[in-house]
Amino acid sequence: MPPKFYRKVLKNGMTIIFEKRSLPVVSVAFAVRYGGINEKAHERGIAHFIEHLLYKGTKNRTHKQISEEIEKNGGILNGFTEETITAFWCKMPSNKLKIALDVIGDMVRNPLFDEKEMNKERKVIFEEMKIYHDSPRHYVLDKIQNHLYESPLGISLIGTQKTLNAVTREKMARKFREVYNPNNLILCVVGDAEINELVHFCEKNFGNKKGKIPKLKTREHNKSTIEKRKGIDQANLILAFHAPLSKDKRAYAAKVLMNLMANGLSSRLFREIREKRNMAYSVLGDVASNKNFSYCYVYAGVMKENVEKVKKMILEEFKKVSKELTEKELSQSKEQAVGNYKISMESSDGQMAQLLLSEVDDSFKEFYEFEKNIRAVKLDDVKKLAKIKKYSFFALVPE
Repeated sequence: MPPKFYRKVLKNGMTIIFEKRSLPVVSVAFAVRYGGINEKAHERGIAHFIEHLLYKGTKNRTHKQISEEIEKNGGILNGFTEETITAFWCKMPSNKLKIALDVIGDMVRNPLFDEKEMNKERKVIFEEMKIYHDSPRHYVLDKIQNHLYESPLGISLIGTQKTLNAVTREKMARKFREVYNPNNLILCVVGDAEINELVHFCEKNFGNKKGKIPKLKTREHNKSTIEKRKGIDQANLILAFHAPLSKDKRAYAAKVLMNLMANGLSSRLFREIREKRNMAYSVLGDVASNKNFSYCYVYAGVMKENVEKVKKMILEEFKKVSKELTEKELSQSKEQAVGNYKISMESSDGQMAQLLLSEVDDSFKEFYEFEKNIRAVKLDDVKKLAKIKKYSFFALVPE
């Protein structure tokens, strides 16, 4: 049976999205339609910085009380910042829903932005930067966006030490006041709850203040570079190319293409690079797609001397697909994509995140029509997308 899904926009502009489930678990998120895509170059990373600070205390709760009210009641507390959204969420036994709403609702309404805590958390984010830098796979996956888009989108979502050092308490509080208003907020709940309870909570606790979110244009480019680093034994490479935006029906063709090329042990590139030639352990790929920007990518970890060989193999395999793809292979890729989609819906917190991303992408109406849209993909559309004319490439190799 199709999920019981509800979407309601309140008079103050706040959006509630809810998927009803019968298991005694509920995932709850408050999110704002603001992320890296809305930041100017000099403030890159402020969305993520604000995310961290909202866990550090409110007018009603200390950092310890925020975490304990969720975790000591059997819950999991976390958050995430993406290019299009910042979210604060927890997963709880469903009989603790009121606690989840109270705690996270307090976080997005009443943060303290204590200056001492802010300066401490800045150091924490600098350590987070080092984690990403020291993980070659994460580093190249992050770096490829810089090779596809000009500043500010080309700057890492987490920001830089320079941009974060420039963030004062006044700047952060001002940005919060501008952005974190009901008309920009979303409450997303997946689990055993009732829509009327969610509506009542939001109408009671959120006012009518309006806020604006800046819109920035993305500027595409393509470039290729190789970076050398001491202390690593493996080369990590990524090849990417621009793809249709999510509002374009061809975006589903891109999903089918990347599923065929680099999703799983049966994918074309996994078989070619690892199974046939034994040149890599990890071979993977996907499409990062939303209404603002979109690209397909393939990642592999290989020996330094095989970087150019594997790059050539990737391009050749796409070329083969553009000429040789059959209806049978297309049908198999569709079936895999549909099956993976259904499996991804099993987790309530995973489903919550996907619903949020669909909402901010203005594609919530299509979320439950994924199977229909995948099955409607035409062979010719996939073959055309496989004809790579321009691409970006980055490799991190041992010095």
